[in-house]
Amino acid sequence: MATTAADVLVETLLDWGVDTVFGIPGDGINGIMEALRTRQDKIRFVQVRHEEAAAFMACGYAKFTGRLGVCLATSGPGGIHLLNGLYDAKLDGAPVLAITGLQFHDLIHTYTQQDVELDKLFVDACIYNARIMGPAHVENVVNLACRSALANAGPAHVTMPVDMQSLPLKSDTRSPRNIAHHVSAARSGVAAMPPADMLDKAAAILNEGSKVCILAGRGALGARDELAAIAKKLAAPVAKALLGKGAMEDTHPHCTGGVGLLGTAPSQDALAACDTLLIVGSSFPYVEFYPKPGKARAIQIDSDGARIALRYPVECGLVGDAVKTLSALAARIKPKDDRKFLETAQQGVQAWRDDLAEQARSSDLPMKPQVVAYALNELLRNDCIITTDSGTNTSWAARFLDIRGDMQFSVSGNLASMACGLPYANAAALAYPGRQVVAFVGDGGLSMLMAELATAAKYDLNVKIVVLKNNSLGQIKWEQMAFLGNPEFGCELQPIDYAAVARACGIGGFTVSDPAQCASVLREAFATIGPALVEAVVDANEPPLPPKISFEQTRHMVEALARGTPDAGKIARQLARDTIRQLT
Repeated sequence: MATTAADVLVETLLDWGVDTVFGIPGDGINGIMEALRTRQDKIRFVQVRHEEAAAFMACGYAKFTGRLGVCLATSGPGGIHLLNGLYDAKLDGAPVLAITGLQFHDLIHTYTQQDVELDKLFVDACIYNARIMGPAHVENVVNLACRSALANAGPAHVTMPVDMQSLPLKSDTRSPRNIAHHVSAARSGVAAMPPADMLDKAAAILNEGSKVCILAGRGALGARDELAAIAKKLAAPVAKALLGKGAMEDTHPHCTGGVGLLGTAPSQDALAACDTLLIVGSSFPYVEFYPKPGKARAIQIDSDGARIALRYPVECGLVGDAVKTLSALAARIKPKDDRKFLETAQQGVQAWRDDLAEQARSSDLPMKPQVVAYALNELLRNDCIITTDSGTNTSWAARFLDIRGDMQFSVSGNLASMACGLPYANAAALAYPGRQVVAFVGDGGLSMLMAELATAAKYDLNVKIVVLKNNSLGQIKWEQMAFLGNPEFGCELQPIDYAAVARACGIGGFTVSDPAQCASVLREAFATIGPALVEAVVDANEPPLPPKISFEQTRHMVEALARGTPDAGKIARQLARDTIRQLT
């Protein structure tokens, strides 16, 4: 029974089906912690080692379950640490609720200790953001925060002074209009469907096209069958934005893989050559990879009307749920007999995959990261949940780890934050203890929140971590060179023995540096019950090349090498070999 303001907060979370809260205790949330303690048979508190990880875990939990992810932090610095994960949720459209404490209500804005007005700090990060003013205010605010996060697919935030958390409900006098229990946790679903005339117009455009390409993003994740069905009717190749990697199996005959710098040549070719583009649930931000404006007619499906025509001049925008809209649209499509455009893309995919296999067979030392990714792909089960960080590891994951069966995949997509891979994986393992969960990360990202290995150990999570160790902030290194023509600077990392750190945290630690032993070491680690980490020592001079190298990128690389990049000779030889391989 709810007797305090904090009790009402937790009871409201339970009404919304929340069963997990990620966070760290603190004196600014003591009342809320007590309310959680007395209800630990209904809702679990998962202790992390850094509040940033709590927010990332809430975001990952929301992404993989579709449910509300909740994180909790104390006043001042604890709340501040949540911001990165909340922006990740904002930019990737994940429903997350952040709960924070404030200092005593009558000391706020008086320069007292930890006097940070977190509701003001979170104004830009959150779609709903409120300070609780008393026990009678809690039920209204928390219900609206939960509803806003779920309805608008983004982060919400509520904060409460620490002294108010433990106040009895009867201590607060309600205003006449604040009748008790006038709100509820009634759910609502997305039922949006475009009008029939818009569907007819979109179908007419698609029926007239002779070279139709589909670009699928995160909004298509729940529409695999519908996406495959319309692609078959249109004889269309399907290119995927990174957050939409799970929208279609990578081995599906219509799938050409990813787009952009981390993508594939067949996807880039299909987008460049199409005369009609169907965008499904994507606002992929790199406009240079779309067809040239005016070259292709375009239709876009999105549940958010504000995203229509955000990246490409769309002729017909369909605001609606991807599953229902694709089904309604497919019913209006005439099956195409001419499949030459698709067959050309399929030939490109086969050549691309053959090239990936050739890269993975390399016996060179230092070991190539492609060897690790390819061997890992062979061990992934059809129910695997894959997470990755933002870095060169993302490139290898995007290209070498095949989505198949019921696999799920995510990364910090639009924020492109480092350090999310392990917290995401820990959250996935908590949500789905029976599924295989793999974090494929880089040494730069892992070292940022490395203490979360202890979280994996504390809760005995079924997480396997594969860390590519090249002692470098590799993505930044190559961006400095390829985009600006500058020599690498500030990217070298102090080496860490990650396997030893894993063992120190209480989980299995393995190391491999020989490509001939890579598959066997991974198998041994994956046979370990509970969490385990594999440190794969790889070549720091292996560039994650874009699907096609432009003249400008080549010129910049040559300039960077000539101006004093470390290991310039080794990098030049590797670039020459990779460029020749692309051309053959």
